[in-house]
Amino acid sequence: MGEEGTSGDGAESINLRDALEERYLAYALSTIMHRALPDVRDGLKPVHRRLLYAMQQLKLDPEGGFKKCARVVGDVIGKYHPHGDQAVYDALVRLAQDFAVRFPLIEGQGNFGNVDGDNAAAMRYTEAKLTEVAAALLEDIGDDTVDFHETYDGEESEPTVLPANFPNLLANGATGIAVGMATSIPPHNVGELCDAALHLIKFPNARVDKLTEFVPGPDFPTGGIIVEPRDSIQEAYKTGRGGFRVRARWEKESLGRGGYVIVVTEIPYQVQKARLIEKIADLMQARKLPLLADIRDESAEEIRVVFEPKSRSVDADLLMESLFKVTDLESRIPLNMNVLSRGKVPNVLGLREVLREWLEHRQVVLVRRSQDRLGKIERRLEVLDGYLIAYLNLDEVIRIIRFEDEPKQKLMLTFKLSDVQAEAILNMRLRALRKLEEMEIRVENDKLISERNELNKLLKSDKAQWAHIASEIKDIRTKFGKKSELGKRRADFADTPEVEFDIASAMIEKEPVTVVLSQKGWIRAMRGHLDDTSSLQFKEDDALKRARPASTTDTLVLFATNGKFYSLAADKLPGGRGHGEPVRLMIEMEENHDIVEMFVHRPGRKLLVASSAGYGFVVKEDEVVAMTRKGKQVLNVSEPDEALLCVPVDGDMVAVIGENRKMLCFPIQDLNEMSRGRGVRLQRYKDGSMADAKTYAKSEGLTWIDSSNRTWTVTELRDWTGTRAQAGRLPPKGFPKANRFGPKF
Repeated sequence: MGEEGTSGDGAESINLRDALEERYLAYALSTIMHRALPDVRDGLKPVHRRLLYAMQQLKLDPEGGFKKCARVVGDVIGKYHPHGDQAVYDALVRLAQDFAVRFPLIEGQGNFGNVDGDNAAAMRYTEAKLTEVAAALLEDIGDDTVDFHETYDGEESEPTVLPANFPNLLANGATGIAVGMATSIPPHNVGELCDAALHLIKFPNARVDKLTEFVPGPDFPTGGIIVEPRDSIQEAYKTGRGGFRVRARWEKESLGRGGYVIVVTEIPYQVQKARLIEKIADLMQARKLPLLADIRDESAEEIRVVFEPKSRSVDADLLMESLFKVTDLESRIPLNMNVLSRGKVPNVLGLREVLREWLEHRQVVLVRRSQDRLGKIERRLEVLDGYLIAYLNLDEVIRIIRFEDEPKQKLMLTFKLSDVQAEAILNMRLRALRKLEEMEIRVENDKLISERNELNKLLKSDKAQWAHIASEIKDIRTKFGKKSELGKRRADFADTPEVEFDIASAMIEKEPVTVVLSQKGWIRAMRGHLDDTSSLQFKEDDALKRARPASTTDTLVLFATNGKFYSLAADKLPGGRGHGEPVRLMIEMEENHDIVEMFVHRPGRKLLVASSAGYGFVVKEDEVVAMTRKGKQVLNVSEPDEALLCVPVDGDMVAVIGENRKMLCFPIQDLNEMSRGRGVRLQRYKDGSMADAKTYAKSEGLTWIDSSNRTWTVTELRDWTGTRAQAGRLPPKGFPKANRFGPKF
């Protein structure tokens, strides 16, 4: 980096840092202003604005015929946009794609690409003209409503912005990447935008949370389901930054006999269908979508992508959740409303500010259009005044024109006419001298005076201007709003909670089984629910310990004398042929310990666990489940004591009985709820240990089953009710001699 100055050969030396800063800043500003960011007023970048203006100059109006796109592109790059023809054609194509633009600005004829991601045909094969929406953007452009500036070569002029009688920025959205900044605006529904704009005209200080009642969220040309929370959407519109989660629209189609397929009819915005299907197929090959068996694209004009589940037992919601999680069937559409505010300043605006600037632009257009019309009226009235003077003095006018050497000057002097009036009289045709023409001129004169008065009133009244703008917005709403075919809302809203699921368990076919555990610890799963277990076969010197009805999707929980809980998946248990397998092969349990209880896991339930020493507590069942061989330590016991029982909590009281045949009842609230520990004393014993315990509802009484399989219920238990850790007293008459309450699960 040398000093600035001039070298001997005439070359000027400058500081490299200054040169880089100056040139890079110029490049950055050029990119921001002329390529990447849209104008907040008409929602267009220069290339799009030049395209529309060039097509209007070519008279490619909605009512007219088509012209080759090559002709349009040639005019654009030759007169207004000195860049590559392919870049201009790509911009033209996008404005014509109804799956890329919510309200197309160009109507195309020929192959303009598709949602699969296929390219359009070459510009020499395709044709185009403007749509009604583009016509609304260009409306009144010839009435001095916007400024024009010279084109790059100085031979033509082009508009700096369009009049924009259509909220194009939000209706069609925009994306762009500049230097150090970017923009991303999704499309919206015009009917909703018009409602919000009308509300803003009526209540200029309206808050964003009120405006979002009219504009609840984007409206994508490809439809879909928006699952973004309402508060998140409001915050995004308030700050101008955020995003929207969008999911594919799907439905379940029955095939009979319990079989079904899932049909996707709408995919998220800007997702290429062919690329999406290709990615899903790759994931299937990589075995990352175990619930999905096949995918087929049956699309014609409408999207129809068919997903076939692995088995009929797979839940459709779980299958779609697994797809949403790893594919573009769920996509996040960003919102970054970085635009050129007032056409000059890059700025991130909120929903209210964007609508406000569009409305202010419409007011400027209205005022300029009215002033332009006033000027034309004044010029026309001046001419009409001259005509009327000519009719009143017709013979003298004819004489002057016929015989005077300088009729124009003579007319001006004789009748005190202006130059414009004298020129108009001299240019009159003989046909205009008829009497009827005079009457028509007087009618036109009166009509123009009336129109001039109305325009003057409009220009003097801010209220009248906003009323006129509101009327124009209502016309746009009628033409392109929700009641029109083009303006119907396509994207819907839904609340989608986060679903936590285990794909492996979803793959299991749900079938009824009976899980059988023997006294010596052999376990098996018999098909169906067995009502009679007496026919079950066991090894010699072995017998039934527990038989629990379950299903293949259930989890079995085992409680051991070491105070540990073990969990086993029912579908992984050995079948009913033979005697099963030792449970010790499936879990790590010491030789000196045994299984106390086995039951089917029920989420949300609470359990009472206790040791032979009479200590225990309440634990949440969800906290004891652990799918590991080592199990989960819950009840702490020290030898010679052992974990004795595990019973479900079902009621507000606990009944405890010891081997000494003393029973005690007390409120369950006296027990602590813990996840692990020794617990507190349930009942005190002078000798012996705890025998059994049960929970019950005080209002319903305590129930037990005697040795003859009869059920007893006692409601009056005042004599046995006390406080925790008391010794208790002999149980009521009829209580089993085995000191057991009976089945617990």
